[in-house]
Amino acid sequence: MSDTPTIIPTAKNSVWAERTGTRQYVGRNHSGAEVRIGTGPGEFSPGELLKLALATCNSLSADHRLAKALGEGFDANVVCATTKNEDEERYDSFEVQLVADYSSLSDEQLAVLRQRVDGAIDRACTVGHTLEKSPEVRLLIVQDPDAEPAA
Repeated sequence: MSDTPTIIPTAKNSVWAERTGTRQYVGRNHSGAEVRIGTGPGEFSPGELLKLALATCNSLSADHRLAKALGEGFDANVVCATTKNEDEERYDSFEVQLVADYSSLSDEQLAVLRQRVDGAIDRACTVGHTLEKSPEVRLLIVQDPDAEPAA
């Protein structure tokens, strides 16, 4: 048994998913957002959610820097691609691309923007920091307190 205390789920530190079918869940948070998770049409796989989490953590962290350089109404997409180690069932690398129209910027302005974007992401992207540090992951098997006891 681990000496590490159990983390108590709160609105700030947790999300949950409810099983809706075979290999299908609906993920939820305390603000009422939902996402379909699974392997079928219209569902995100857990790996895709991880990629989206990293991509949007980067872009949200840098959004104010991009808006200052490109204007508040700038259009952008963020893409996250991976290479996968099939033998170990894990990703070896992630590449995040912030795609926007940077043509109005000089080479010098683009270099400054890159520095500022990198700094903003380095300060604020929790997902990126987490992936870089390989956090401890624990699985607990917990009895549902509302379940009827077996007869």
